[in-house]
Amino acid sequence: MTARGAFTPTKWDEKTIDQISPTKKITKASVVLNFGKAGEIAGTATVEWLMFYKHADEKDQHNSSATFVGLMSFDGTLRGKRGSFVLEDHGTFENGQLNASLSILEGSGTGELGRIAGTAKYSSSTGNVSFEIEYDGV
Repeated sequence: MTARGAFTPTKWDEKTIDQISPTKKITKASVVLNFGKAGEIAGTATVEWLMFYKHADEKDQHNSSATFVGLMSFDGTLRGKRGSFVLEDHGTFENGQLNASLSILEGSGTGELGRIAGTAKYSSSTGNVSFEIEYDGV
């Protein structure tokens, strides 16, 4: 099955863990994402991202260039089925363009999503992030 939606970050706490050079750094971000209360995908996700900025522009983050990895814990509904699951996240941010691919971690599902398996992706060029998940086992 396929479900589509969008999310908005509602909390973003990012800290530098290694300043490699004036424009290169590694950071850790703790983030909460809101998928809304209705639609094919609804709920919230907490994410822990590790990011490598090959170019960090402190004056305008949209000019930055980064690669990130993380774990996203989703809690909510997919097409009306309630539960939670964890996704492994890999992506890039280049000049305002966000692109990522994710895999649902085997055995992470709960509730009506207890046997979920699949992949997901998200992208953005404006701030609203479109999210699509391909899944089965539900």
